[in-house]
Amino acid sequence: MASSGQLHVDFELKSPAEKVWGTIRDSTTIFPQALSHDYKSIQVLEGDGKAPGSVRLINYAEGSPIVKVSKERIESVDEAEKKYVYSIIDGDLLKYYNTFIGKIIVVPKGESSLVKWSCEFEKASEEIPDPSVIKEFAVKNFKEIDDYLHGKA
Repeated sequence: MASSGQLHVDFELKSPAEKVWGTIRDSTTIFPQALSHDYKSIQVLEGDGKAPGSVRLINYAEGSPIVKVSKERIESVDEAEKKYVYSIIDGDLLKYYNTFIGKIIVVPKGESSLVKWSCEFEKASEEIPDPSVIKEFAVKNFKEIDDYLHGKA
């Protein structure tokens, strides 16, 4: 049986939590604009792209590690806690992981914010490494979004 695990990373951003959270909620539009080097497009296939049950098809740009296409379902959203949970239901990532669930929490920290990103996964086989490259990609994206938000200020 393949092993499962979790990865976690917390990192601070200069932008206020409300702005970071707004970017996550509008990522269908903002990520391909602000991070066009990583995201070709994000299409809403089911729902409104924001509510639980919504399904989005993400096409990654050439710079993306291991994954070119993924389909994600929004599992839950908590506006008050600024918590977003999604699962990968189709695409390249599932060649390596039987299950992959990501969670993003944005915590206000004065004028800035703390982002807590985590994932739970089950490897398709024992030889597959932990998805550290996905964690690093997420951190890089949020740091770039932080710069994007500061450029707009």
